[in-house]
Amino acid sequence: MRPVITDEFEPPFVVVEPIGRTVPFIFNVPHAGAIYPAAFLASSRLDALALRRSEDAFVDELFAAVVGLGAPLMTARFPRAYLDLNREPYELDSRMFDGRLPPFANTRSMRVAGGLGTVPRIVADGQEIYAGRLSVDEALHRIEWLYKPYHRTLRHLIRRTAQTFGQSFLIDCHSMPSTSVSRDEGAKADVVLGDRYGTSCTPLLIDLVEAALRNRGYTVIRNKPYAGGFITEHYGEPALDRHALQVEINRSIYMDERSLRKKPGFDVLASDLAGVFSQVIEDLTGDLHPRQIAAE
Repeated sequence: MRPVITDEFEPPFVVVEPIGRTVPFIFNVPHAGAIYPAAFLASSRLDALALRRSEDAFVDELFAAVVGLGAPLMTARFPRAYLDLNREPYELDSRMFDGRLPPFANTRSMRVAGGLGTVPRIVADGQEIYAGRLSVDEALHRIEWLYKPYHRTLRHLIRRTAQTFGQSFLIDCHSMPSTSVSRDEGAKADVVLGDRYGTSCTPLLIDLVEAALRNRGYTVIRNKPYAGGFITEHYGEPALDRHALQVEINRSIYMDERSLRKKPGFDVLASDLAGVFSQVIEDLTGDLHPRQIAAE
């Protein structure tokens, strides 16, 4: 049942490995965690359903089939409202805490100003999470206990993949509210692909993903309103043949956004995503020599 209410994350994240690593891809799901600690719920002014507005619900399940394609799937089990992995480690809002933040904390980023720092102040629809201030020690504990081990493991996966295959492709998997993707002409995007405006991956990767999605009937937009967060920016190093692409899926396709229940189209979308990335993996690793990709 989601969310699970518990005092402990054990383990705080999971990496599902394929039987054999056969492709230079890694899939990462940092915002689908649905374990809400009792102490967190007690400190919040919101109920569990309201807190889940920030959650990329079921995205780990949407991408589960990639393990069968030969790629690992990494997923956080704690929720984004508790700690956001797609931020710098210390993007913290000083107004949220009793005590002095460390001098290296980034208190002035746009994300902090918007209430969406490493320890968020609000959920996705703008509601304040906490009834009162948190201690600085609580924020630092979450970062040491959850954020740093997660990113160490993700870095290890990327490094190991690059050493094994000579390159790596990180797909950072998210979902987005349907209200965030209206275009001027009223068209809705089913998927937004973010490559930090061409800086986080080879153009070939985003081209292939977009083409495969469009061939299955999905509307795709690049970089607006989501160009990729900290993970895409930090781990995308095309000059080193380490590529990162963010994938944002419109939640209205696969779930009811008010009740957070799956729609009948969930299985179709999951099957389509498996087909998309099966095709992309084949196109990138089948006929092309790996070093050709970096030169594109």
